[in-house]
Amino acid sequence: MNLGIKIKDRRTLLMLTQEELANRCELTKGYISQLENNKVSPSIETLEIILEVLGTNFSDFFHEEQTNKIIFTSDEQYTKQFEGYKQTWLVPTSQEHALEPILVVVEPHAITFNDYPHPGEEFGYVIEGEIVLNYGSMKKTCKAGESFYITTNQDHYIENHTDQKAVLVWVSTPPNF
Repeated sequence: MNLGIKIKDRRTLLMLTQEELANRCELTKGYISQLENNKVSPSIETLEIILEVLGTNFSDFFHEEQTNKIIFTSDEQYTKQFEGYKQTWLVPTSQEHALEPILVVVEPHAITFNDYPHPGEEFGYVIEGEIVLNYGSMKKTCKAGESFYITTNQDHYIENHTDQKAVLVWVSTPPNF
């Protein structure tokens, strides 16, 4: 997070100069300039005073960034290895949203866990390889470039019967994994 830019953005939104903000906070203009350029870090008390003058508080000031985040880097993703497959949560905050996108890599001749019936819907798009979608008593093959869409009112899981890994994006609503 870029604290200095967030403070500067808020200050300019309120049409305050650095000097006006500094005077209201009983700080120097130089300190505000250094803060906005990330040359110094404020103490908690100083930040609280600045935020109060800017008409906000810790909760609202820091919550804005979380709700506005729309790009997630690979460093932010979370991967969990299971026997025969792994899942990577592509959006680390997906449990807080309506959709949960996951990258699933299924090793050759492996099976994912059996997901029991639950409320919701799921979508999958096979990027690489081939999978068998087991949905209730039905088994359907889905190849690279193909997708599936199911309601989750039946048992469902994936198998890879081939000698090559299968890679797919799996999206659940509501988040389930």
